[in-house]
Amino acid sequence: MNDEEEEEDQDLVDFLLNLKENKDLGFPFTNVEIKSVIFDILMAGTNTWNAVIEWALSEMLKNPRIMKKAQDEVRQLVFNGKGDIVDEACINQLHYLQLVVTETLIPRENQETVVIQGYRIPAKTKVIFNSWAIGRDPNHWTDPETFYPERFLNTCTDYKGLHFQFIPFGAGRRMCPGVHYGTTIAKLVLANLLYHFDWELANGVKPQDLDMEERLGLDLRRKNDLVIIPIPYHHQAA
Repeated sequence: MNDEEEEEDQDLVDFLLNLKENKDLGFPFTNVEIKSVIFDILMAGTNTWNAVIEWALSEMLKNPRIMKKAQDEVRQLVFNGKGDIVDEACINQLHYLQLVVTETLIPRENQETVVIQGYRIPAKTKVIFNSWAIGRDPNHWTDPETFYPERFLNTCTDYKGLHFQFIPFGAGRRMCPGVHYGTTIAKLVLANLLYHFDWELANGVKPQDLDMEERLGLDLRRKNDLVIIPIPYHHQAA
């Protein structure tokens, strides 16, 4: 096995252990830091995106037009590929699903004392902004209470920290480092759920009556569990 193949076969732990041995790193990187990084990925990288996936399914079930459009995109892509698997190679071609995830995404500490619009913020103050309110501000969004993925068509607004009306991952030097990882996981899971199953609400609940009440916390979750029925989907060849 050559060096390139060995590098490709490395997982996250291999990478972190190699980083620990790097004498030119410029800062200490011990087993404590390695455990912290892995813990952050396992907790922040799974718990938050579990909530995103649940909200995306909730919104699509409440809006059957959007559910059908997203399913049609996934299924057409897979059929054209003559396969039965939705993998990471497909993700960049699922443009509408990207809009759905983006639409679903609607603590830091300052180093020195600053004054912003008349407000004095002392150094070392933990600042927590209300991204929920920012994402529903009618001064920046048309019909902000409606789940409408198409609003992101033909616009440069995204979640990469450059547009402050939409900052689900924060911005600047302390922006979430797992943006690409998290969005890829969400799209991959949703694409497979949309491809392999049709979905119905349990207990005869109508889409317009689906409970969307929120529970506040470290992340924004549904107050009540989403109870839905998966119906296996089998493509019928024409």
